[in-house]
Amino acid sequence: MSAMSHNPQAAGTSEHVVMLELVCAQISQDAEADRFAHWGKSTLIDEFTGVAMIDRELSDLLHCVAGLKSEFPIGNAGLLHVYGYWFSEVPTPFGLKRDRWLRGELAEALGLPVDAFHLQHDSGRTLLDRVQSVMLPLLRRPPAGARVAEAVVGGRLARVVVCPSPQPALGSQSSALIYGIAPIGGGQSAPVSLITAFPFAGDPALLLEDFSRNSTLRWNAVN
Repeated sequence: MSAMSHNPQAAGTSEHVVMLELVCAQISQDAEADRFAHWGKSTLIDEFTGVAMIDRELSDLLHCVAGLKSEFPIGNAGLLHVYGYWFSEVPTPFGLKRDRWLRGELAEALGLPVDAFHLQHDSGRTLLDRVQSVMLPLLRRPPAGARVAEAVVGGRLARVVVCPSPQPALGSQSSALIYGIAPIGGGQSAPVSLITAFPFAGDPALLLEDFSRNSTLRWNAVN
């Protein structure tokens, strides 16, 4: 299956086709570097909307390019969240899924330039490489000042890390939330794999208390 085999009429305009080619080129680089191995599994069914964020055809195409197996609507979290969300036109209570990358709020919450997680970047590095190189160390070795909560879900360690913005806007509670869970069979001592990251403007204390108390998969993670 090639990138051009995805029906552009179903997806939109010629800009979609150009973006799809760019995404597939980056996915190929990530697959060669085995970056998707650091991500867990996620469902495309959003907990608020109850519908898939992208269609089966596109999800299958992206996984095919990455050389990964998938069973729609479940797939590799890095592939779906970092790349698949760029194509989603499904509104959620928090906006479009790609906004976390496009609008720069997540990057700014981490003290990075607003374009740090744009699809195209002057560094020449793939988006997944840029996202993973920032998020994975924060998840596995939370820095001083970060708020952290852990829970055991089905015998697996799950962790959420909330990093406050180093330069919050006046009156803002902008933070970066990073979530991950150990792989199946890894037990509680295995390194956690990334699931997702997004800007968070709520009360971290309430979120962390609920996370520790209620042992359940969060933010579209699946077994």
